[in-house]
Amino acid sequence: METLQVNSPAWNLMICFCLFITSVIIVGGNPQQQTGKEVDPNANSVNQFSHEMSMPRFAEPIPNVTVSIGRDALLACVVDNLRGFKVAWVRVDTQTILSIHHNVITQNPRVTLSYNDHRSWYLHIRDVHEEDRGWYMCQVNTDPMRSRQGYLQVVVPPSIIDKETSTDMVVREASNATLICKAAGYPEPYVMWRREDGDDINYNGDTVNFIDGEVLHITRVSRLHMGAYLCIASNGVPPSISKRVTLKVQFPPMLTISNQLVGGYIGQDIKLECHTEAFPTSINFWTTEKGDMIVSGEKYEAISTDSGYNKYMILKIRKLSPQDFGSYKCVAKNSLGETDGFIKLDQIAVPSRPMVITDEPDDDLKDYDDSDNDVGNGGPSETVFNSLPTDNSSLNSDAVRWSRDGFFGWITSAGFCWMATALIFGR
Repeated sequence: METLQVNSPAWNLMICFCLFITSVIIVGGNPQQQTGKEVDPNANSVNQFSHEMSMPRFAEPIPNVTVSIGRDALLACVVDNLRGFKVAWVRVDTQTILSIHHNVITQNPRVTLSYNDHRSWYLHIRDVHEEDRGWYMCQVNTDPMRSRQGYLQVVVPPSIIDKETSTDMVVREASNATLICKAAGYPEPYVMWRREDGDDINYNGDTVNFIDGEVLHITRVSRLHMGAYLCIASNGVPPSISKRVTLKVQFPPMLTISNQLVGGYIGQDIKLECHTEAFPTSINFWTTEKGDMIVSGEKYEAISTDSGYNKYMILKIRKLSPQDFGSYKCVAKNSLGETDGFIKLDQIAVPSRPMVITDEPDDDLKDYDDSDNDVGNGGPSETVFNSLPTDNSSLNSDAVRWSRDGFFGWITSAGFCWMATALIFGR
């Protein structure tokens, strides 16, 4: 290999090149030696602050918006010092560009854009759907890009899901019943059950006014559970909604007779009463002692009043004759069974005269009469076997008269006897 001579032209050229490079590094690497001036270390910070102040900035955050489904939503983006930069709206979750500056890009016809003074930029969403719920971003095309986000909350009022909710139900007494109510909405609805008439519910041994939850499960259903129930769903978004479900409880007829022995006199109008309970609704009628069915007419009038599964039967017999005394049967039938009860009508003596009131009764007698009338009208403590006519009170009047007259007569007789005894023995 050929070696380089020290005094050769090539060697001298290399030495000169190295010296030149060294001088450039030394001179260029020390600006203070070049200019003879000191450099302000805060100059870059000032320049950077001035640059930042001249850039666009968001005047306020984008507020979160809550709107009910089907309403219109408005998202606002306010930018100061926009200058020649452009604003864009973007759907964050799908990265869909909705608008760029003055132009709407999305193909969704429900989305429009408006702006004011090159500062406020509004995104309009008409007839909001549930799929519109999410984050929306307002961007400014600076370098690096600047943005703010706002959330669109779409709330949905509750609704009852009919295909998953119980309809009217019929069950046998003593069996179990389950009513289910399903509701949809956003936020998730709260569901409760209560009776339509507002009465308390005998719920598995407890007495409550309402039941929380979608399921109403009743064990050993009784006729007292029969009625209409309301499933009510609410989630804070008006309006709340309800659905009516009727629970019907089937049971065979049951019959109650308060007075099994009734007294009446010839010529009197009398009334026999019978109370039945049944579902399905029973067929009710009266029969005579011979088994003949009684039909309303001139002699008899059969009246029946319904109240839910209760039925009140009244048999009026006009102008009693000797042939009318005996037993009468109250009968109730439905598809689940049959029951009956007897009322015996006995003859009593005709009152001697009608009641005559001569003196106004005092307060104690008024109170006694009032309480007696309450019992006679079929109150809870009623133990009456004879249902006397209104004018039978004359018997009570006679008793009262006898007690008063007899008392004074006895005093007079006793005084006379004492005087006679004194005269005889005095002699």
